[in-house]
Amino acid sequence: MPILDPLRPVLKRLCAFKQSDAALLVGPRGGFLTTATVRDATSWDQVVADLGLPNLTRHGLRHTGATWLADAGVPLHVLQEILGHASIETTRGYLHPDDRHLASAAEQANAFLSRDTPRNPSRRPRQGTGRGL
Repeated sequence: MPILDPLRPVLKRLCAFKQSDAALLVGPRGGFLTTATVRDATSWDQVVADLGLPNLTRHGLRHTGATWLADAGVPLHVLQEILGHASIETTRGYLHPDDRHLASAAEQANAFLSRDTPRNPSRRPRQGTGRGL
């Protein structure tokens, strides 16, 4: 399991007095963590209200994290494994380019297209053969 460096001290603290077969995190009564117990333990509703982001969800943060990992160059099949998806198409659905990446793509396209100017006649578009790719 990949572990991000900033999480290492937290995980060491959580593991310090645990048996090797014990659950790392448990609910408030010792059982499994549920969406409700995580929401309550993190005061989620108050956090999003304080941030002024009432539509922010923990699942939305999962999408954000997946997108950041993809932007960092993590291959799609690795993301699929990290997220636990059976289908790579599900993983693709988690990736959302933001405005910076869209603007960067437009800049790259503009730079490429601007190289084909009358001052540089050797940069003409190729003639198609009428056949597909």
